[in-house]
Amino acid sequence: MHPVLPLWFEVGSYVALGIILIADLLLVVKRPHIPSMKESTLWVAFYVTLALVFAGLMFLISGGEFAGQFLAGWLTEYSLSIDNLFVFVIIMARFSVPKRLQQEVLMVGIIIALIFRGVFILLGAQLIESFSWVFYLFGAFLLFTAWKQAFGHNEDAEDGETALITYLKRHISVSPDYHDNKLRTVIDGKKVWTPMLIVFIAIGTTDVMFALDSIPAIFGITQSPFIVFTANIFALMGLRQLYFMLGGLLERLHYLKYGIAFILAFIGVKLVLHAMHENELPFINNGQHIEWAPEINTWTSLAVIVGAMIVSTVASLVKSSRDERKKESISID
Repeated sequence: MHPVLPLWFEVGSYVALGIILIADLLLVVKRPHIPSMKESTLWVAFYVTLALVFAGLMFLISGGEFAGQFLAGWLTEYSLSIDNLFVFVIIMARFSVPKRLQQEVLMVGIIIALIFRGVFILLGAQLIESFSWVFYLFGAFLLFTAWKQAFGHNEDAEDGETALITYLKRHISVSPDYHDNKLRTVIDGKKVWTPMLIVFIAIGTTDVMFALDSIPAIFGITQSPFIVFTANIFALMGLRQLYFMLGGLLERLHYLKYGIAFILAFIGVKLVLHAMHENELPFINNGQHIEWAPEINTWTSLAVIVGAMIVSTVASLVKSSRDERKKESISID
């Protein structure tokens, strides 16, 4: 059964979130600067508090199930968004983006991500509405993605460059230096593109890849397009500030990828079980529902997601602390 929320609440939420995103964008454009740790932390705390208030409003208006689905979806998307940051760090370093321009690059990346995810959410909702067996495909895809996350190696991500970027650099004129936030500039009387264009495309193509992972994952928690989209908005809104707040800490989160892989695998299994429960494929159980297939409820999902993130983060910090002590003892010796 799809969650049903009052229309006024959905419309009001979209308007309020739209205003916040526009204000955030204007702030970045008018005040390009390198955020301090204090500023970044306050903004991240603000967006996290905003998400919790939103969940509280959902609880008051429509009950705990809807609030639980939003929280589980938001935390899943937030954990996957942190994974985005690793690739963003690589892209920024690969194209030597000046620190004062990184906020704008991240903001444009977030807007591109919202557009792509909005398209994928609409397509995913339509597929689920028309074909219940699509949960088998989503589940299998997430299980494969989980294995790749934990044990695979993404050369494009490591290099920060895709085939599309390589092609563009060969076929268009790009200036060697950045010219503030301009996409086009004039050198020796000739109009050329700046490296900012390449960075935006690199961020955009990366967002497509992450959207392919994240949308099936959250549809494993809720089938409400409203909850899916708002969870994505809240997860992405504080991403720019989180990038500056974490800074070098990202490199210390060695086991985060395993926590994310576990979450994806868990949701993949949940989707397959749900597909079995709703089964209509004639070559599986003669097209009958598989009643013994257990359904994993929202609160169990929420507990697993939170537990996986806590365990992987704590384990990462413990490992980093031990590694630093080993380095110190070696240097003393």
